[in-house]
Amino acid sequence: MSSKQKPDFSNLKALYINCTLKGSDQKSHTEGLMNVSKKIMKSENVTVEYLRLVDYDVAYGLMPDMKEEGKEKDDWPKIYEKIMDANILIVGTPIWLGEKSSVATKLIERLYGMSGRTNKKGQYVYYGKVGGCVITGNEDGIKHCAMGILYALQHLGYSIPPQADCGWIGEAGPGPSYLDEESGAKNNAFTNRNTTFMTYNLLHLAAMLKNNDGYDSYGNSREDWDDGTRWNFENPEYR
Repeated sequence: MSSKQKPDFSNLKALYINCTLKGSDQKSHTEGLMNVSKKIMKSENVTVEYLRLVDYDVAYGLMPDMKEEGKEKDDWPKIYEKIMDANILIVGTPIWLGEKSSVATKLIERLYGMSGRTNKKGQYVYYGKVGGCVITGNEDGIKHCAMGILYALQHLGYSIPPQADCGWIGEAGPGPSYLDEESGAKNNAFTNRNTTFMTYNLLHLAAMLKNNDGYDSYGNSREDWDDGTRWNFENPEYR
């Protein structure tokens, strides 16, 4: 066991976005499992914020503010501010027909719409941020949903640590969900271990990136590339 000093995560901020189909006036089983991770982060003095996307008027589309495209309402700009203020983004979703929710798809689409922006180093705007996901359901699909979410996040510029997902599912078919007493989910050793490991892996990677001011811009700055810098890129000669 390591004798190193306990890490300090108190300078980190985490944002949990629950992509349940239910508003905050209804119980969300996904929120139940997200709360396990949130409690760990709070115990490590991380600043934590949580929201349900359905509580906001988020328009469909890929522009930064869809009101400029004629939509009557679009709360995305205020959510984007929260995303950019956080070092860590955790996406939560239930499983429907083996897939992430439509709300989760909308979140990823809106994230994608901002991904062409750049940071102070000229890199894509999500560089230096860390992503993970929490999945719940009473049917198969945890790994499938996590695969799609984590791929999308890394493609947009988020960094994904080892074992960056966790989840709980009941038996196949209709049955109790995570917060239902009869499910026994809160005592599921596999879920509790994976949720804990995911949370700390997110914290460790976020701390490393924050302490190093993200990634060095050598070889990955969009602005430098547009200015003609090619580093060691050269098309090989084919004979």
